[in-house]
Amino acid sequence: MKITATILLIVGIIGIILSTMMFGDIGLAAFIGSFASLLSGIGFLQVNKLFQENKQK
Repeated sequence: MKITATILLIVGIIGIILSTMMFGDIGLAAFIGSFASLLSGIGFLQVNKLFQENKQK
């Protein structure tokens, strides 16, 4: 799960950088997709942290 989160974060950051080089609707769509990937990666990291805390109990 941590690997998936890391990959999503990397793809999100790269996508946001690349979306600034695009024009019009395509750039906006790329930014929205990249931002969603970034948020998903953050969510996966938080869930992984909760699983690790519950496993220790």
